[in-house]
Amino acid sequence: MELTDDPAEIARDVAAVGRIGAVPTLLKIICQNTGMRFAAVARVTAGTWTACAVQDDIAFGLKPGGQLEVNSTLCVEARAAGTPIAFDHASTDPLFATHHTPRIYNIESYVSVPIVLPDGTYFGNLCAIDPAPNEVSKAQTLSMFTLFAEVIAMQLQLEDSHQASQAALATERSTAQLREQFIAVLGHDLRNPVSAVAGAGELLARRHDAPDLMRLGDRLKRTARRMAGLIDDVLDLARTRLGDGIGLEAERIEDLGAAWTDVVGELVQAHPDRDIRQKLMDIYAPVRADRGRLQQLLSNLLGNALAHGAADEPITVSAHTEGSDVVLWVANGGPAIPASELDKIFQPYWRPAHSKPGGGLGLGLYICAEIVRAHGGVIRARSSAEEGTVFEVRLPIVAG
Repeated sequence: MELTDDPAEIARDVAAVGRIGAVPTLLKIICQNTGMRFAAVARVTAGTWTACAVQDDIAFGLKPGGQLEVNSTLCVEARAAGTPIAFDHASTDPLFATHHTPRIYNIESYVSVPIVLPDGTYFGNLCAIDPAPNEVSKAQTLSMFTLFAEVIAMQLQLEDSHQASQAALATERSTAQLREQFIAVLGHDLRNPVSAVAGAGELLARRHDAPDLMRLGDRLKRTARRMAGLIDDVLDLARTRLGDGIGLEAERIEDLGAAWTDVVGELVQAHPDRDIRQKLMDIYAPVRADRGRLQQLLSNLLGNALAHGAADEPITVSAHTEGSDVVLWVANGGPAIPASELDKIFQPYWRPAHSKPGGGLGLGLYICAEIVRAHGGVIRARSSAEEGTVFEVRLPIVAG
């Protein structure tokens, strides 16, 4: 089956991609972990190239529904060959140094991977470009693009089936199935390559005889940790949306203050230029909770403070026992969060309008709220020019 260039069909397919909630996350992950600053899902035929979803951090100017002259792109060549096309540095590449596409769009690095629906229909391409060189032609990067293209193709097929079915019969089942498959793909197929990257980084970091390789190893380890964190955040989001909530492995914790101190220590080491002040040992009652989740809670709150707080003002972290609760505070200076935005900060994918490109996915505070809710607690935020921004978490003390 072939897609047509009928405007109504093009608009339908653009809308179908727009309904897939995972697509913006995939495009963000691509940009954050390759260095590419423009990524898109494109619908491609022999006669048209249409953007369906876009992550644009270079002001390329293309929006969903926007079109390019198909013969000016490399996607048409990827479509004809049915295989990925990628280059790291067009100006020095023997094949693409004289190609018209890099010259037309002033790009140096490029990836385009076919999106083929399960029934064999060629839908288009998952592509990324950047005016600067980037290492994108290596096998593990192309594997990530190919995996994401398969996820998009699968979800497009499911979306088409869902739209063709009676809404009353299909909505709940199709949504659950799509999310379960998305979890399976991310959880199984992405973790292994990320672990491989981390392992390679660890080996290189031990090359004390080669400082350049050690630095490369440290960079790979940091990248792998960031990718693993992004995957964990997306998986947690998917689980909560399926109704399962955040999973807990509760245990009796006698040293919660020490567990949180470890988290602060890791972030202090990672951000030696920031002033992080802590007082976490005033917890005098054991709690029954998930140690790892509570450490994730503090890590996310501190990460948010580091990202959005004023760099020249201290971040304060404290915890204490108050009645039947453990109370955790994380406070940072900087511009106040407008009152109109305070009720949005715990929503998934929400980020302030002033956020810099290349930040997180906007899931950290959402996951904090879900962790607190799973423990039967409460999380609140307040912000003012005088006090700064303060997150307060109250967790019930449940001995056992």
